[in-house]
Amino acid sequence: MHKALHPSSLIPAGFAMVAASSDGDRTTVKVRSISRSSCCPTCGTDSHRVHSRYQRRVADLPLAGRSVRLIAEVCRFRCAATQCEQQIFTEQFATGVLAPWARRTGRLDGLVHHLGLALGGRPAASLAKRLMLPVSNDTLLRVVRRRGCPVRPAPTVIGIDDWAWRRNHRYGTIICDLERRKPISLLPDREPATAQAWLTTQPQIAVVARDRGGAYARAAAKALPHAVQVADRWHLMENASHAFLEAVRRSMRQIRRSVGAMTINPVLLTAAERLQYEGYLHREETNASILTIAKDGASIKEIVRRTGHSRGLVRRILRGERSDVFRVRESSLETYLPWLDREWAAGSHNGADLWRRMRSQGFRGSLRVVTEWASRRRQAERVDTESLHRVPSARTIARLMTTGRDTLSRAETVTVAAVEAGVPTLVEARTVVEGFHEMIRPKTEEDLVPWIERGRGSLVASFANGIARDVAAVRAAIVTSWSNGQTEGQITKLKLVKRQMYGRGKLDLLEARLVGTAWL
Repeated sequence: MHKALHPSSLIPAGFAMVAASSDGDRTTVKVRSISRSSCCPTCGTDSHRVHSRYQRRVADLPLAGRSVRLIAEVCRFRCAATQCEQQIFTEQFATGVLAPWARRTGRLDGLVHHLGLALGGRPAASLAKRLMLPVSNDTLLRVVRRRGCPVRPAPTVIGIDDWAWRRNHRYGTIICDLERRKPISLLPDREPATAQAWLTTQPQIAVVARDRGGAYARAAAKALPHAVQVADRWHLMENASHAFLEAVRRSMRQIRRSVGAMTINPVLLTAAERLQYEGYLHREETNASILTIAKDGASIKEIVRRTGHSRGLVRRILRGERSDVFRVRESSLETYLPWLDREWAAGSHNGADLWRRMRSQGFRGSLRVVTEWASRRRQAERVDTESLHRVPSARTIARLMTTGRDTLSRAETVTVAAVEAGVPTLVEARTVVEGFHEMIRPKTEEDLVPWIERGRGSLVASFANGIARDVAAVRAAIVTSWSNGQTEGQITKLKLVKRQMYGRGKLDLLEARLVGTAWL
């Protein structure tokens, strides 16, 4: 049975409507308190002795497209306790109805808080204006900061990782509760001492999932020696693939020798490749001069002082990581390559037609990108002596060596066969990396120790040594279900929140918007 709607049901609890009027875009409602007593905020004694009455003007939720102002008649009471220092106090209302000194009702303040959490300052203020809520962007941010983060249960399984305030300049730390899949704290930097100080306050933590960096490992070991550390599986897989790529880069001289391309014919190069080849010749001169100094027994610091090059550059040259001729970057065709391969195999060899069909699928690149890909693919189908004189980049060779042979063109198959025959150590390194992947995916940790011994004798020895130093965390990553993927996802959300505020949000505001939203 439907009940009649009484006007007093539209105002906050604890009040009764006296009168209402409307003036343009504002509705004014006069209300009075219906309570006959109130508790002293100092001693908690309930008092019925009314001292006086006064009016409070507060904003309330909008009504029928108009902003609402409440003129509330409330009481002042005398405290009945003789020993209480608070002789006179104002009427206290229930939690969430009307706070002392508040200019908004509790329900309006809650709505303002949610707007600030969802949109930030100016965007939320713009929406609030359309909703007839009298609130500014500064007020929205003050409400978010004042309410902060709600109380949350103590975590036992956490993920910890760094995030960029500004890439390559300043970083912070995010900590997530992996059991509840929610962020719990943001730290101002990624220093081990800062993470250790926070972890020390959480002795109940039993599992710490982290990346393979040593900073968080040291912090967790000192603060929580009993906790199990778990290396992130995605980073393990990525590090293994990167180790194989570095092995290919260090073997580029042997690769060019094995395919018979120690000298490159500039006539066969495109304009872009010719520019890269000229850069390669310049790098070779720098490499030769630094290697000559190193042969005389000079240290890296001495070479840096003599040549003026950076320490990282000198280290890469001494490790043989600067011998790649053609270096490629990610193309706009990257996501469309499987589709292009299928269409090419089906007989569609016209670049302009492929481009038009890709445009209908959402491709935003130019016609030239697709036609150049078609030209390179057409040349790759012709296996001749000249095609072997064009050695791909190290990244391309690494991809070809780890791709199934049935997906390669004839020229690519010939190139891979020549590399495998001429550089057997690279084939061994590929087998070691594949063995690591096969160990991580089905989670078989029995082969971990034999794999480390095998990896130390291959081109990926540095990666194997790193696994040996962190073997306990790697073993935990294999045998347990915990990983840092949830933390990476929360970092993506944090980046969105930071960009909504144009990168100017301070740590407390970022934490309130990210952590506070997750635990509401």
